[in-house]
Amino acid sequence: MEPKTPHIIREFDEAFNALGKTVSMMAAQCLLNLERSIAGLLTRDIDLCRAVIADDNDVDDAELKVDAAGLEILVRFHPVATDLRKVISSMKVAANLERISDHAVNIAKRAKKMLGKMELPETQLVEPVYKMAYDLMKDALVAYTDQNAALGASLRDRDREIDRAHKRVIATFSERMEEGGDITEAYLHLIFVVRSLERVGDLAVNIGEDAVFLDRAEDIRYSKSRASDIAGEEEEESA
Repeated sequence: MEPKTPHIIREFDEAFNALGKTVSMMAAQCLLNLERSIAGLLTRDIDLCRAVIADDNDVDDAELKVDAAGLEILVRFHPVATDLRKVISSMKVAANLERISDHAVNIAKRAKKMLGKMELPETQLVEPVYKMAYDLMKDALVAYTDQNAALGASLRDRDREIDRAHKRVIATFSERMEEGGDITEAYLHLIFVVRSLERVGDLAVNIGEDAVFLDRAEDIRYSKSRASDIAGEEEEESA
């Protein structure tokens, strides 16, 4: 194979950098959408809910752009090793980000429906679950950006905390629903909100697994022990 010319190398770098910027912008928009959806719910702000629903189109467009750019890089430049993993993981991360934004939209839509009803004090129980899911998502993106396998692999254990909190809050809402009355529907909306947050945690774990793949070329999706193994390896390397 003939070596690449400086012109081809420059085009590859430009395409590669553009791909990374699109994923970064997509991530920022998803974080914003999730933040505004919960703020709209907790503060009963319909404008925030509407903004989340409207801006979801930007996330969808960004995912299409990432897929198109990734495929073009694969076809034109035939990347290998880390570069190949970067393209593949970028496309996978974009897919997970799009689904996270979808859950933000679902929360915003549920919040809008609740605005026509009386305010429920129990709505505040959603906030701790949101905080855990949001922090997990932020750390997943840091792990991916920094190619930090140890951080990416550690997210699975933290997601279990979200799962436990999710179950506790849903149990509380379910008990309230059993009491009946006009507010039953509102509690059902809150149950779906918390379920969306639990799914955001799962999707953040997926991004963390992509960080491991990018850094270590390892697929840990179905390995239950890899989080502690990778963390131990990182400690040994830094000793």
